[in-house]
Amino acid sequence: MAEDLVLDTAIRDWVLIPLSVVMVLIGVLRHFVAKLMRSNQVPDAKIVKEGQVVVRARNLRASANFIPPKSFRARRLYFSNEENGLLYVPKGQAQNAQAQMFSDPNMAMDMMKKNLSMIIPQTLTFAWVNFFFSGFVAAKIPFPLTQRFRSMLQNGIDLSTVDVSYVSSRSWYFLNLFGLRGLFSLILGEENATDDTQRMMQMSGFGFDPTKSLGAEKDSLDIVQHDWALPKFEQRAEAVLRKAL
Repeated sequence: MAEDLVLDTAIRDWVLIPLSVVMVLIGVLRHFVAKLMRSNQVPDAKIVKEGQVVVRARNLRASANFIPPKSFRARRLYFSNEENGLLYVPKGQAQNAQAQMFSDPNMAMDMMKKNLSMIIPQTLTFAWVNFFFSGFVAAKIPFPLTQRFRSMLQNGIDLSTVDVSYVSSRSWYFLNLFGLRGLFSLILGEENATDDTQRMMQMSGFGFDPTKSLGAEKDSLDIVQHDWALPKFEQRAEAVLRKAL
């Protein structure tokens, strides 16, 4: 049977609140440090153009049924024409993006700075939390949870008799680490430097080839089955009016 604990108010004042405040301040500091370390390199116009073409093609696929068939065919031909289409990339022009990234020292240096600005603060903060706040039961979730959440919420506490709704200080650190993205988006804006998930995705996408995205979007646009939705809307409106009369 799970035991109910009475949490001391001193834990709230000296563990829970300071840990949350420090995590917010470190996130804001990381954002401004990343902005200072960011180089003023102008992005490649070709890469920006290819990204905008992919976005336009995706919008066309998403809204294909709201334009007439003739207009859709003309737009699809404009994007996927084998001669001069925007999404068509000849085989000889395809470049190895990973080799291009390694050949550009500024791009490699920016990637290293971003990784250091993510790894070093996280390592120091986790060492600080593990040294000063290890073993504390910091909070309690106001609703019951299953046993599957025990490893996530009670990291650092080896007591199976404690109810799952109690949160350890180490787990509270991880919850703040991944749960403050919404707050940072409100404070610092959507494209802030504290989003570790986006940073990890960029690290995993190291060597991403933009020409492959053009080819994939071209294949997706070619297989779209157009079904104009406007005549169906007119039939529905006519049916509703007939029922009303």
